[in-house]
Amino acid sequence: MALPLRSLTPAPPDPILGLTETFRADTRPEKVNLSVGVYVDDTGVTPVLPSVLEAERRLLEKAGSKGYLPIDGRPGYKKAVRDLVFGPDHEIVESGRSATAQTPGGTGALRVAADFLLQTGSSKTIWLSEPTWPNHPQLFTLAGFALRTYPYLDESGRSVDVGRMLSALRSAVPGDVVLLHGSCHNPSGVDPDTETWAAIAEIVIERELMPVVDFAYQGFGFGLREDADWLAGLARPGLEFLICSSFSKNFALYNERVGALTVVAADSTRASSALSHLKIAIRANYSNPPAHGGDIVETILTDPALRAQWEVDLAGMRTRILGNRASLVKALVAAGIPGNWDPIGRQRGMFALLGLSADQVARLRDEFAVYVVGKGRINVAGLTPANIDHVVAAVKAVIEG
Repeated sequence: MALPLRSLTPAPPDPILGLTETFRADTRPEKVNLSVGVYVDDTGVTPVLPSVLEAERRLLEKAGSKGYLPIDGRPGYKKAVRDLVFGPDHEIVESGRSATAQTPGGTGALRVAADFLLQTGSSKTIWLSEPTWPNHPQLFTLAGFALRTYPYLDESGRSVDVGRMLSALRSAVPGDVVLLHGSCHNPSGVDPDTETWAAIAEIVIERELMPVVDFAYQGFGFGLREDADWLAGLARPGLEFLICSSFSKNFALYNERVGALTVVAADSTRASSALSHLKIAIRANYSNPPAHGGDIVETILTDPALRAQWEVDLAGMRTRILGNRASLVKALVAAGIPGNWDPIGRQRGMFALLGLSADQVARLRDEFAVYVVGKGRINVAGLTPANIDHVVAAVKAVIEG
């Protein structure tokens, strides 16, 4: 009996992780990988944060059991994540109308969210921003959703096209799911302002939509609370939505796969009911979450001294990214490359769009060993003093042609 393959032709590689495999095989010494969203320091290394090292030391000394975690994760971790997302004094926390489950990374949270929504009778249509993270369409399609898109960027690629975005969302059918980026939009780095978030919330209420907020970069933009500014628009009493958190970036725990899914319900009774359905989705998916990364996050967030150290560590990464944005804009302008580059310096998070064509992206890779994805999405954190001049010279060459 043969495997039920539709074709013997190999599946296409992942647009981001597959490109990294090509990068690794590239023998050119000047190669630069700006495709994958991983923080690196000025030497090109992804560091282990001092707060993480100390938390691991403490965990090793405790040497606890390797038994299964609860289906929805450790209670201490869940509480720490909830307080980090909302702040401990937020109405959602004080009312008890949220339920959090520990997941394997933000991707795991998104998949559990998809399964939870479908198994509880959700609409099978989800609206994604155009552009969005390349794994969003694949993940939700395989889960069973039909995809629709809403325009996100204006023609410049440097600002949200508020009118077109809101108009598209108004055409959604009641019950449809809408995926929103909580902050540090991937791939553009362009986020809605406070007024736009309030307008989005009005449409969510008016059209009875179900928001899923992908919140993968809290603290990587302007600050922990600053990057949760979307809550002011969306977190209204009684409004229900889902939040998918990732701690790959802000704790630099990429290979530990640490995340969470939080359901915000109208009241505590509905939150408790939602958690029971989350457990079914988790049990059928991966049974229960991995422990080590979550234990690191819990240890840091629940110890005042470690929490303070982590915030210093996080601020260091954030400051470097903001500095890289300023350096990139300065270098692009100094090189006389056509375009309005100033907005890149005001954007938030790891990513920026250079607005390149597919041919220009291919030339960057093939001629200059500079790896980017999509329409020239770059990981700003991947720029270093040793590679920025080469990157800018390559961008100038492909734009000027």
